[in-house]
Amino acid sequence: MRKFLAVVKHEYKKIVLKWTFLIATLLFPLIAAAFAVVPALIFSIKGDATRIIVVDQTGKIAPRIKENLSKETAEAAEKSEDESLENLTASQQEQMKRAAEQLEESFIFVEYNADAKPIEQIKRELNAKITGKELDAYLIVPPDYDAPKANFEFFSRKANDPVAKSTVRNAINGAVRSQRLADANISEDKLKNLSQNVDFSIKKISEEGNEKDSEGTFAAAFIVGLMIYITLLIYGQQIMAAVIEEKETRIAEILFSSAKPFELMMGKLVGVGLAGLTQLAIWIISALALAVVGLANMSAAGMSISLPDITLLTIIYFFIFFLLGFFIYATIYALIGSMVTTVQEGGQFALIPVMVLVVGFYMSFAVIRDPNSSLSFWVSIAPFLAPITMPVRILAETPPFWQIALSIALNGAAIAGLIWLAARVYRVGMLMYGKRATIPEVWKWIRQS
Repeated sequence: MRKFLAVVKHEYKKIVLKWTFLIATLLFPLIAAAFAVVPALIFSIKGDATRIIVVDQTGKIAPRIKENLSKETAEAAEKSEDESLENLTASQQEQMKRAAEQLEESFIFVEYNADAKPIEQIKRELNAKITGKELDAYLIVPPDYDAPKANFEFFSRKANDPVAKSTVRNAINGAVRSQRLADANISEDKLKNLSQNVDFSIKKISEEGNEKDSEGTFAAAFIVGLMIYITLLIYGQQIMAAVIEEKETRIAEILFSSAKPFELMMGKLVGVGLAGLTQLAIWIISALALAVVGLANMSAAGMSISLPDITLLTIIYFFIFFLLGFFIYATIYALIGSMVTTVQEGGQFALIPVMVLVVGFYMSFAVIRDPNSSLSFWVSIAPFLAPITMPVRILAETPPFWQIALSIALNGAAIAGLIWLAARVYRVGMLMYGKRATIPEVWKWIRQS
């Protein structure tokens, strides 16, 4: 037991005290925060107002386009019908005001007298204005704006700006639609009221029959599955690399003289597993802290989003299934490492557990969609798949305890079988050099008492 604990301590310190471990552990939350915050900050930055000319020789579409791009339309939409106002929360109204102010600052309409000028002359004159930096963009409305293949031409120095392109496109579509209604003597306001979308909210029914919000469940379950997948993959590969390194450098011969092969293998698995558990715990705490800060910022910005119920028992289940998954895949990687002679050979065989991990990760999407389906039940108790799919299922909708217990028992039995198998291969394979073990040789090692 003392030798086993010494190996555990050595393997744990060898990983945790490395600067790469510290950097990866600290950088992951920062990178996750950057992916969540930086895009929002970038899109919140207001660029310079776009000076635009709308050329419309029909005189019908340009006023509507300007109206759609102006603040007055957003305010009118906000004051439309009393019934629609009742369905708007205060935060939604505030968002509409901010969006309207942003649109007003985004476009400055420049006057231009097109008269009966040819289109080519108009383009030359306006291109010269853009070249001289007197103008940023111009839009040409075709005379046959109502034709099926009418082409609205938009020229801009900021043609790569997806926000500007989308805004102008929506404004054009709205303007043409409004003009078509006017030409057909159809009341636009009445049609808007008749076409108004209904309010649609999704509520989840818990096992106790209580209603609760389902927002955030998919994202949280996806993050959980991805986190387990990445961690198992990283530390499984580390086990294999460490075993191959000891075999190549013949350190195993010295280690076997002071401790039993089984103690060495189990000490390595437990030590690396504790290191992975340490890193995962730091990531989870960081994720929870970022979620709390993010919710506070969104609440301050007038947005509301709810997180799924995460209890202490849920977190305990999460760590249990992580440990089950780690020992399953780490044992497989240790088995592969003891059979091969180089890292390159190990990489070829490592594709098999990687593919199983990928299958488990993709199965988690089916679990999220319907946690109570027959497929979700079987993949959440199946060895090799359950370490990823069961935590996702628990987060989406906690199954009966007997199913969780059955999953733990089946995967525990799989671990016991894999450790027995790997121990028999490990004690012989670690002392074999020069060539990769063949399947008949491995089978011979397993059968030896």
